Amino acid sequence: MASQVAPPSMPETTAPSDGVIIKTDDLWKTYDMGEAISVQALCGVSFEIERGEYVAIMGPSGSGKSTLMNLIGCLDTPTRGKYWLNKNLVSELSDDELAYIRNKEIGFVFQTFNLLARASALHNVELPLIYSGVTAAERQERAEEALRKVELADRMHHKPNELSGGQRQRVAVARALVNDPSIILADEPTGNLDSATGEEIMRLFDRLHESRNTIVLVTHEHDIAAHAHRILHIRDGKIDRDERVE
Repeated sequence: MASQVAPPSMPETTAPSDGVIIKTDDLWKTYDMGEAISVQALCGVSFEIERGEYVAIMGPSGSGKSTLMNLIGCLDTPTRGKYWLNKNLVSELSDDELAYIRNKEIGFVFQTFNLLARASALHNVELPLIYSGVTAAERQERAEEALRKVELADRMHHKPNELSGGQRQRVAVARALVNDPSIILADEPTGNLDSATGEEIMRLFDRLHESRNTIVLVTHEHDIAAHAHRILHIRDGKIDRDERVE
């Protein structure tokens, strides 16, 4: 009888060292399209992001950057590989555990603002704290402080339709900050803004980084990515280049 050959042993993956807030190791994401057709959106992506870094993830449409953002944001799980966020091995968590990590560790800023139309700016910012079980008095205090950080103290009782596009995005940034997250994850944050307002929002991100916030920015625009201190260029589901910005 023919002898069986053991598969080659894979190197053991180690947890991130102190100071590393994000670590991915050999991340793959495969989408099953049916009829024996599958699409490889990510193909073995590995990188680390240190606490306090300002990193842009950049790539053309279809490059895999949105899939990578969904994995980093705990909105999806990898087909294969490991992902740590703030020492938590989130690639192996259940849906309920992922929801907890999302609310505790990540502040999201989306292109479309994602604000409740009938709620004031203050109540929109309070929402993550409601899900965390924070008392009403503390929610209001922390939400007011977050709105002051984005220079919207005089607009906290206005509803989204009473605010400009830039002010709406500032509310979204305040909402991202209110839980004191480990990372701020911004997906095309200037996509719905004119160039002058977009630059204003990017200056706000610059100030947040100067305050030691860890920022991961997903964009396809070179001038927006240039605000970051490091750019991960994604192409065909792989990291094509890891660029340090002077």
